[in-house]
Amino acid sequence: MSSEELRTHSAVHVLKGAAQKVLGAKWTASVYVSGKHGRLTLQFERKPTDEELATIERLANEKVAEGAEVLEFEMERHEAEGHFGDAIYDIFPVPPQVTLLKIVRIPDWNINCCNEAHVDNTLQIGRVALGKARFRNSKRELELDFDLAGNL
Repeated sequence: MSSEELRTHSAVHVLKGAAQKVLGAKWTASVYVSGKHGRLTLQFERKPTDEELATIERLANEKVAEGAEVLEFEMERHEAEGHFGDAIYDIFPVPPQVTLLKIVRIPDWNINCCNEAHVDNTLQIGRVALGKARFRNSKRELELDFDLAGNL
């Protein structure tokens, strides 16, 4: 993974935390990262308002500017589930035979089971600019396109 994609992938976790706070959206359906462009697809019940989208972008960039620590660690699956519950999972399943999970955590913001690499702190991500948001009513999915737009 390039350093650019490392930053973009890490931004997914920041955006998911913001979307959870603003929309209550919990489950990620898919993630796409290519260079400085990314897409976070969440299970959601409606199209968000322009104000909600602006708030997601603002909160995400506040978290980036905070320079919050991004923690990566491994835990036995039963221990992780006992400690964090289903908050570590997204809609795509982790195969049952996987007993050791890699966890990424931005304290008080986002926690996920994730096997990718991440930045050490959110300041390394740079400014996040939300692009087009698409709501797919038939799938109850919200796609949030975004780009890394440089330094804060």
